[in-house]
Amino acid sequence: MDYAWTGFSVLLFAAVIFMCEGAWLWWSSNHGGGARRIARRLRLMSGSSDGAAGATCILKQRRFAGWPPLERLLRRLPGAIALDRLLLQSGLRWQVARLLAWQCAALLAALLTAWLLPTVLPVPPAAALALALLCAAAPAFLLLRARTARLRRVEQQLPEMADFLARALRAGHSFANVMQMAGDEVADPLGGEFRITYQEVNFGVPMNEALHNLAARVPLTDLRYLVIAVLIQRESGGNLAELLDNVARMTRARLQMLAQVRVLSAEGRMSAWILSLLPIAVMVVMQVANPRYSGILLREPAGQRLLWYAAAAIALGVVWMRTVIRIRV
Repeated sequence: MDYAWTGFSVLLFAAVIFMCEGAWLWWSSNHGGGARRIARRLRLMSGSSDGAAGATCILKQRRFAGWPPLERLLRRLPGAIALDRLLLQSGLRWQVARLLAWQCAALLAALLTAWLLPTVLPVPPAAALALALLCAAAPAFLLLRARTARLRRVEQQLPEMADFLARALRAGHSFANVMQMAGDEVADPLGGEFRITYQEVNFGVPMNEALHNLAARVPLTDLRYLVIAVLIQRESGGNLAELLDNVARMTRARLQMLAQVRVLSAEGRMSAWILSLLPIAVMVVMQVANPRYSGILLREPAGQRLLWYAAAAIALGVVWMRTVIRIRV
């Protein structure tokens, strides 16, 4: 056995391990998350900005497309502003032109589905049309789903944000500095919204208008309460920290009650899912187990009408159960 070669291999392996560990420690100490947080706190304490304001466009008007002729065309559309507002609230970095392009692609796929599906599978033309409509509505559904998820995250961050603002105000900071601190310290998406508000104020937008823009970008009732509290304090004076504490307490109590309602209605929501999916599952099992027994519903006109009546009844039941178990707090 060559002991010299074995010792050299062991020492080489240890040297490689120590080199990788040293490189990792150097990267963590200079470019890791802890180093970035410390650097951001040092910039905040020194009064310098985070550098994001310089990268923000000073134009208040958002662009609908990158091509100027298409931009002018989209400006003339009546619903383009509403679509841009939905994109802004959803947090997606899309322009209106990109959303409309995806919508046109989905519509083209829906038309191809409605045309080719009856030639491949023995489905009624009405079913192919319904599937085509679902394909066409997919981009709008994803946009609304992203908007709902983002607003839900913002709502969960509101009590923490109100407490942060109240503590910073008690420490003696001005409200503009408090907004900058909130944008730097609080996680996105709510921290990003306050960062945008602070940048608007730096660009010369009045504080009241910047807060109104914040309430327009995030259409939540609790956030509007926070904005109203700040505006009232700026007009008539008062203890803003105490008002923010009250807003945080109210928002936290409402979220707690909403969580209790969701727990109490969990059985109803599960029953709604089971009752909605059970007929479809039974039909699929029957089609797999005995196609001749259930195939008559697909071949005969009377069976097709029965299936459409059943689908309409299921849809009506889903809407009814959703209305019953959905409780606003």
